[in-house]
Amino acid sequence: MLTHVELRIEPAPEVLAAARRWLEPVRAALGPEFLAAYLTGSVLTQGFDSRHSQVNLAIVARALPIGVLDALARALPGATAPRFEPLFLTRGQIEKSLDVFPIEWLEMQERHLLLAGEDVLAALEVPRQWLRLQCEHELRGKHIQMRQAYVLLARRPAELRRMLHASASSFAALFRTLLRLRGETPPAESQRVVERVAELFELDTQGLLSAHLVRYTSRRHKPAEILPLYQRFLTEIDRLIGAIDRL
Repeated sequence: MLTHVELRIEPAPEVLAAARRWLEPVRAALGPEFLAAYLTGSVLTQGFDSRHSQVNLAIVARALPIGVLDALARALPGATAPRFEPLFLTRGQIEKSLDVFPIEWLEMQERHLLLAGEDVLAALEVPRQWLRLQCEHELRGKHIQMRQAYVLLARRPAELRRMLHASASSFAALFRTLLRLRGETPPAESQRVVERVAELFELDTQGLLSAHLVRYTSRRHKPAEILPLYQRFLTEIDRLIGAIDRL
């Protein structure tokens, strides 16, 4: 079985160096409350482009009282290139929310890079019994949002394109969860994840890939192409939810 190390792609050296520089004043502001700092998310995936995507950081502390938050607010670096998006957490918040956010913690546990401190993610035991509930809840919610957007924005392909672009990574996380629920280790590449879900649930692969193609390929789709892409994606998500109901 693949480990979380094998599931991640090493970030570019310049991104890693910039992240360590960004972390220095933040770690100093946390002082003895600092526990760990990680790179997470798309920066550890193939094809990440720091010119267009932000770099996600997870900062874990022992506690985050108001005084420490004030120190962090003063210490946060200004505008940087690449752009950093930090998430500040306490160890207690993580441990007490494993049943509420199982997908998010499992995603982070499987794909992270420790920048500094102790690896508090390594010992997490994410309760798998909650994965299906959260996965179906979010799939249904996102399907409703996508369908609503289609009705309101069908004559505005640029807006529909933004919807597909914005939804690609969140749907990919849900697709990885579906593979885990079927006893499989998700592939490292997002496109292969989508393709495998289509295979398992007998869906139209190209239709299910629509959001991925809009976000991760260099091709700029013409306005006339967006509506059919959106339609096919919406149809396959609807079929996927029906297939999950029959599990």
